[in-house]
Amino acid sequence: MTLHAREINQDVRELGALLGEVLEAQTSTEAFETVETIRNSCIDYRRGDAETRDEVHRALNRLNPETQDIVARAFTTYFELINLAEERERVREIREGSQEGVLADSVEEAVRDLAERGADPEEFEQVLEDVLIQPTFTAHPTEARRKTVKAKLRSVARDIERLDERRLTDREQKHIERNLDAEVTSLWQTPQVRDRRPEVTDEALNVQWYLENVLFDVIDQVYDELEHTIEDVYDEDIDIDTLYEFRSWAGSDRDGNPFVTTEVTEETLERQRETVLPLYRNKLKELSGVLSQDASNIATDAVFNERLDRHKSRLPGIATEAEERYPDEPYRQKLRLMRESVIRVSDVRQGGYENEEELLTDLRVIADSLRENDAEVIAEAHVDPLIRKVETFGFNLASLDLRDHRKMHTDAIAEAVDRQGIDYAAMDEDERVEFLTEAILQDNPVIDMEDTEGLSEDATRVLERFLAAADWQNEFGIDAIDTYAISWCEEPSHTLEVLFLADQVDIVDLPGYCGFDVVPLLESEYALSGARRIMGTLFENEAYSQALEARDNIQEIMLGYSDSNKENGFLAANWSLYNNQKRLADITDDYDVEMRLFHGRGGSISRGGGPMNDAMLALPNETVTGQIKFTEQGEAIAEKYANHDIAERNLEQMLNAQIRARKNAIEEPVEEIPDEWEEAMETAADAARTEYQDLLETDGFVDFFDQATPITVIENLNMGSRPASRSEDRSVEDLRAIPWVFSWTQARCIIPGWYSISTGLDAYLENGGDMETLQEMYENWPFFRTKLDNASLALARTDLEIAEEYADLADPELRERIFPRIVEEYEETVEKVLEITGQDGLLSREWLQENLERRNPYVDPLNLLQVRLLKQSHRTETERRTLRLTVQGIAAGMKNTG
Repeated sequence: MTLHAREINQDVRELGALLGEVLEAQTSTEAFETVETIRNSCIDYRRGDAETRDEVHRALNRLNPETQDIVARAFTTYFELINLAEERERVREIREGSQEGVLADSVEEAVRDLAERGADPEEFEQVLEDVLIQPTFTAHPTEARRKTVKAKLRSVARDIERLDERRLTDREQKHIERNLDAEVTSLWQTPQVRDRRPEVTDEALNVQWYLENVLFDVIDQVYDELEHTIEDVYDEDIDIDTLYEFRSWAGSDRDGNPFVTTEVTEETLERQRETVLPLYRNKLKELSGVLSQDASNIATDAVFNERLDRHKSRLPGIATEAEERYPDEPYRQKLRLMRESVIRVSDVRQGGYENEEELLTDLRVIADSLRENDAEVIAEAHVDPLIRKVETFGFNLASLDLRDHRKMHTDAIAEAVDRQGIDYAAMDEDERVEFLTEAILQDNPVIDMEDTEGLSEDATRVLERFLAAADWQNEFGIDAIDTYAISWCEEPSHTLEVLFLADQVDIVDLPGYCGFDVVPLLESEYALSGARRIMGTLFENEAYSQALEARDNIQEIMLGYSDSNKENGFLAANWSLYNNQKRLADITDDYDVEMRLFHGRGGSISRGGGPMNDAMLALPNETVTGQIKFTEQGEAIAEKYANHDIAERNLEQMLNAQIRARKNAIEEPVEEIPDEWEEAMETAADAARTEYQDLLETDGFVDFFDQATPITVIENLNMGSRPASRSEDRSVEDLRAIPWVFSWTQARCIIPGWYSISTGLDAYLENGGDMETLQEMYENWPFFRTKLDNASLALARTDLEIAEEYADLADPELRERIFPRIVEEYEETVEKVLEITGQDGLLSREWLQENLERRNPYVDPLNLLQVRLLKQSHRTETERRTLRLTVQGIAAGMKNTG
């Protein structure tokens, strides 16, 4: 059976040709020919038909500012369109693989794998009981495209889908092609560059779009696939609890973003509820169209009748209306009442559902009644999917996490208690822990949280946030906003400070009640190496242990991948994270606490990115409790969740990995790693960290970074609502990890993803190690293999010839001192990686190699144009706009920002 009418080469060719036609029509034949000359010259060089890029440079030299802008727009728009063609190809592969039964990392594969490994139904059910996957969407500023541009691209994607998946008449074909022409024309005429920074509300709306328009639709399909596979494999029912919970930081992450106010957070909570309730109302209305059974053909039991009668008594007016409209149709009467109760959730009128559990109970009663009336197929097809949606999205669409920097809490408490004659600022760590513990455990509040007179602006905001949080939990439910993460947590007191502030507003009332998961974010080497000191002190603390008990003895701990990498380099950071995850597992096990790791991953390799399912399977067995939480950021959200088929595929891959990882952890609770492997990594990581830090500490390195990358452009790109730096200081430490990685990616010199790997491995080999051991580690150790594969991808995306063009922008003395060192490390790392992996090239997957080869000739002109513009000390407004546009074009071409 043929599922598709097209292939990627046809999509790329036709979209490229259409863009060329639009370019010529909207500008001029001369401009079109200029773009073609540059394009063909770059292709010739990449193919080896030209020895140098001289022809490209000559063509760029002839451009006036207006034509430069046209060239930048042409190649940027090309990548926006080609990304859609590649997205469509991913969908083809998913559908064809599913049809042929060869789709790797599927839910079916996971179920059959466990069955083949001897897991009986009870064991499989236990694995599922343990599993909880919590993707957490952040507003971190790594999405370079405007919302308007994304909307137009989604329209183009829908047209490509119709051409690919439907048998069309000639007339229908022409209609779709005309629509494509219109959309690409509109896309060309639409500014690519934002004229203002997006506001926090814009970022929250962006996250909300994926939840509302994609994930709400596909989540029950994943459950359905799991249920049917279990039925096929085990031939019996297995209970499936909630496996996914979606969370968000958009609108609630205050760390480093002064624009995330209590008003913004409250608006986000309100808007999410106002979004999800109509979705349920519509689904209930659709259900009413299905459940038209007449009372004479079914028998409703006492449970259903009792629920119906009770509902009628709560909404007598609606009950009368329902009885008149559906006199002998009990299901429809019930559904009419349920729709009204959903409508009234946030209403001043009586009769609304108090929480989602009431709605779930009604839906389950209906499903049970249908099954009792031999209509299980109706329950499976129409009621069960809605139950899964409500279980997943509740009445809040996604739960919000609060987050702020530890310093904000420390300073706010110091200011507030100073008015009570308590010098908190002068206390040492032990004194602070003692003070906070006693304050939490005593009945009376220590400070008046509403009295902010005389406090600084920051302290006032902290106190107001906790007061507001108590109100939000009362209004929207505890689950709506029940987590508080602490950035740069380095001492036990930093965690107790949040517990103390929550206690002052009755979010915490010990013993017995705690409305927050207080989550330390361990991101510095000091914090990670001091994990036992921090967590052990907390677990032994009288107040904190009571709070933990009230939260089912589950401790969420967040690990920061980004700043750890920026501080230590790729190899050392990942080894440190691996070891510290194991250390945290030992600590929580010693204290009989269940751990939920929260992985603060970014989209790029250097910030913890890469295939999520591979990353989950590479985690140490000791850490795989079944529950896992991870951030989804920036352009990675669009790549994973903009398309329904791809979103479902990502959710399936996550579930596949977590099921298998949990089974592995049950069978082998402590992952046995040969001492020789650990010693190899320890030696390599130490040497790699030293080399990486030595590079960053080289005199003039910050100046080189400023001069040889577009960091100054990125800082003013209007990508996100959060500032690019933490302060006005000019240092690598002060710069946020996202623009740090983004800048190197733009310059095609992705040192955060590979620098110092070769130095580290050389140190191991020179210290008595051997290449055979490294090859054995790659073959048999998921951690090592995954990290090396990810580094290979960063190496493949690096292009030193282009990077050299950027390096030439730096002062000659700086360039000669720093860039050759980078080149040498790159070349030696490539050599080492290929020798260890035994592969001929850096990219083991053929489609990745094809992808890179297809893109490189089109990214090159944007890089070379960007370099030319960066050279200029003075730029016109048109040139400034073009420079910003090259950043977005390269990001689209590399499919990566930060």
